[in-house]
Amino acid sequence: MAARERILFGDNAVEMENMEEEDFAVSNSSGADATFDTVVGYIEDIMMGDEFQQLQRNFMEKHYLEFEDSEENKLSYTPIFNEHIDLLEKYIEQQLIERMPGFSMTAFTTSLQQHKDEIAGDIFDMLLTFTDFLAFKEMFLDYRAEKEGRGFDLSGGLVVRSLTTSSSASLTVNNCLSFQ
Repeated sequence: MAARERILFGDNAVEMENMEEEDFAVSNSSGADATFDTVVGYIEDIMMGDEFQQLQRNFMEKHYLEFEDSEENKLSYTPIFNEHIDLLEKYIEQQLIERMPGFSMTAFTTSLQQHKDEIAGDIFDMLLTFTDFLAFKEMFLDYRAEKEGRGFDLSGGLVVRSLTTSSSASLTVNNCLSFQ
């Protein structure tokens, strides 16, 4: 049975449902800090989930050819940016409300500004794409580069060497044959 807990988040009381079976140590942080940490944990879970990944992948696949790596931004980027916010941010908000009835995205956004240095880079980068157009555009440019085979090529830094020299390998084969 899931445990329910009531925590203040800004001016809002939020009732949280603990769906995890693991016990965690309780920190000495304030209720608002604990709620913020819980929300970020839920966001991580949501963003790593298959449904979110599929939504994002489908959205990127639908629009990535529109984006070009230039200083000038096309007018067509604006409706794509707005659609991205509507689709993915609303999905995250809906999932958070299901997990934390009474959740307020406005209160979380305010709290996010106060805790931005505490969030893991990948999560913060994704959240940034909802508010920062340049981060959003960069995400599409990276996706397009990857699709077109222009992603990072780390093969130049790889060196393959044999663990045995050809003469020692030859001795090993000869020794094995002589014992037969």
